[in-house]
Amino acid sequence: MMAHVDLCSGIGGFALGFQWAGLSKPVLFCDIEPWSRKVLAKHWPDVPIATDVKELANDPDRNVPDCDILTAGYPCQPFSHAGKRLGQADDRHIWPYILQIVAQKRPAWCSFENVYGHVSMGLDQVLLDLEGQGYASRTFIVPACAVDAPHRRDRVWIIAHTDSDREPNGPVNGSQGQRLQSSADVADTESLIGDGGEHRKFTEEGERQGELGGEGSLRRKADVADTDSARCKEQRRSEPAQAKHQARQCGSGWLPEPSVGRVAHGIPKRVDRLRGLGNAIVPQIAMKIGEAIKQCEAEL
Repeated sequence: MMAHVDLCSGIGGFALGFQWAGLSKPVLFCDIEPWSRKVLAKHWPDVPIATDVKELANDPDRNVPDCDILTAGYPCQPFSHAGKRLGQADDRHIWPYILQIVAQKRPAWCSFENVYGHVSMGLDQVLLDLEGQGYASRTFIVPACAVDAPHRRDRVWIIAHTDSDREPNGPVNGSQGQRLQSSADVADTESLIGDGGEHRKFTEEGERQGELGGEGSLRRKADVADTDSARCKEQRRSEPAQAKHQARQCGSGWLPEPSVGRVAHGIPKRVDRLRGLGNAIVPQIAMKIGEAIKQCEAEL
């Protein structure tokens, strides 16, 4: 099991998915939200939890344990179309601090997640920064519905691995070198998720370009992608006990979400829960990434 440092941890989606894949165990969490830290402490009581990535980056050697894999769902507000898209001018832009930790700790693998708007703002810089530190990286657009979740939720996933044939450019002081991959390339990239090695492709608007076969493939248009899959509906209707078991085990079944009205009485910490879920990654996608990394490690 690899040692896993999870920054901007949220409620632990990366750690949970990688554990389902049998890839790693967390050795450090970090999240600025108190409610998220309570969730992490409940499910991983033996793992230390830091509060601020910037403080960790002040002295990574002392503050961050050695690790084989580092992940972060770093803040999306600087790049999201739902915000002002201030990019580096946004005080929530903490990628440079994460890069300092990566440069100092040199994990073999890194995986990052962010919103779709990152493709047209900031992603090239991230890829250049990783390349400057001797990492080869690949980006994917994988929505939540690719693992049969009942909503779309397009997200950018970055997977990086140390390139043993190259040396880092030195201290982190800005990006140098040739561009690794353009935004246009990323917008039409191949998905990690597929049946029998097939791939899904998405245009910049997030709509599907190709039709896929296979039982687990997504057969719905973008405007109805937030509906539940027929397979999961039938499974819940005919085999509710099995569906619940599969949902608990990570994997292939999704339970229907309970209806929540405009005023929900008797639900504790509702605002915190909604914020935590809104910031969370889909652990089933992290599991697929973990399985792919595990397979690569076996072949190295």
